[in-house]
Amino acid sequence: MHKTVTKLADGRELIYYDAEPAVRDAVDARPLSPVAGVSEVRVDPFTGDAVTIAAHRQGRTYHPPADECPLCPSRDGRLSEVPAADYQVAVFENRFPSLAGSSADHVTPWSDGPYTLAPGTGRCEVVCFTPDHGASFGDLTEQQARLVLDAWTDRTAELHARPDVRQVYCFENRGADIGVTLGHPHGQIYALPFTTPRTAQALAKVAEHRRATGRNLYDDVLAAERATLGDPDSRVVLAGEHWTAFVPFAARWPYEVHLYPNRRVADLTELDEPARAEFPRIYLDLLRRFDRLFPEPAPYIAAWHQAPRPAEAELALHLELFTIRRTAGKLKYLAGTESGMGAFMNDIRPETAARTLREL
Repeated sequence: MHKTVTKLADGRELIYYDAEPAVRDAVDARPLSPVAGVSEVRVDPFTGDAVTIAAHRQGRTYHPPADECPLCPSRDGRLSEVPAADYQVAVFENRFPSLAGSSADHVTPWSDGPYTLAPGTGRCEVVCFTPDHGASFGDLTEQQARLVLDAWTDRTAELHARPDVRQVYCFENRGADIGVTLGHPHGQIYALPFTTPRTAQALAKVAEHRRATGRNLYDDVLAAERATLGDPDSRVVLAGEHWTAFVPFAARWPYEVHLYPNRRVADLTELDEPARAEFPRIYLDLLRRFDRLFPEPAPYIAAWHQAPRPAEAELALHLELFTIRRTAGKLKYLAGTESGMGAFMNDIRPETAARTLREL
């Protein structure tokens, strides 16, 4: 992997990732003014959850036509967020970030009785997987997918080293039904100044399991799923030498798959070369199965769960992939029980979902 770091017209960082060395000297000629972050992080006094208030994002780019896509390469006089006429993988600071280090310059932390507020520091990045506007991650070659993995890994290492970052979250939203406002194949990376609620819950359960059994919860879950290989009711969808993909026992979404490295690691930086080499084949296979679930491409979220810093050795790196579609033309809405009480109701047995995905 070859990495080239440059700047956009407003001072934001742009990073090109190439499989081989490449000249990346195109200059951003747009007349952009610097953007200041004014995000706040407020703590819910009843749950302890951090909630980010980013009121300045209301004016962000929303469903532009394909010929005005800001994530395509700049060409034919049309200037985008990527000045180069072509690229392989490009990562840049979001112009409309939910979190930004500059928030510390504009937001004063305070605490008053049950209420706590802090600046929404951190960083938000956009990851362009390919210059091809009409493609998706599942259309990438294994070599292209490996380059994206390398970019995720590099960004995780660099962002975790920042003093204002507690957790690095790499993810992809795919499809208008998910809420994607830009159709170009891309993901995002949030460098968060707090531990996310899901991770905090997992940390508590992992610690409880360790006290009760002396073992790691992620190890036990993965072993239990792999023990069912070959069983018609197995929840395992794909099993490689270094990765296992399975529908979780208590799946919240109609089609939800968790992808684990068979050797537990805390984050992407700890994967060894054999696991990195196998990942593209396994992950692309999984995405293409999701694309065959319905007549139209499945909207999905792909979310990397990584241990926060300081390192939480008990937490295991894994990817969660799920679609909000429950059947052709029908979405799984987060209605009263899910949105109001956080109690998920799933219409499909996890074992049935796994069998469907295996057979596709």
